[in-house]
Amino acid sequence: MPRPLLTLGLLGLLASSAAWAQNPLAGAPLPGKQVSTPVTPSVQPSDNVPLADYLALLRQIAPAAEAGARDYLAAFAQRCGRPLTAAELRRAMADGDGDPALMALIRANHLGDTTGREQLAGQIRCPGKAAR
Repeated sequence: MPRPLLTLGLLGLLASSAAWAQNPLAGAPLPGKQVSTPVTPSVQPSDNVPLADYLALLRQIAPAAEAGARDYLAAFAQRCGRPLTAAELRRAMADGDGDPALMALIRANHLGDTTGREQLAGQIRCPGKAAR
């Protein structure tokens, strides 16, 4: 796994571990209390992060991750005819091993491969459409 991706994964793991470590019993039932099933919201809290904030966080973690994400956003808008939302970018970054085109754009930015970045922009897939 490229170092920026490993860093992103570790950052998420550390954030969730830190929250649990602050109060590991926060979700534990109190003695004698009825336990109710929590309602799972349909929108994840991280879906509400503005795009500019998400990109700023990527820049703090790895400048190449932010640059690759910006290339991906521009190519997506050009190829698909609409902007990518912050939630869609987050899913492209985090689902499975990440969108292959996005991960390759991040790597190309890290390596300073301008030609590769241009070629990879043509590999962006539009949801619900065949690639042009």
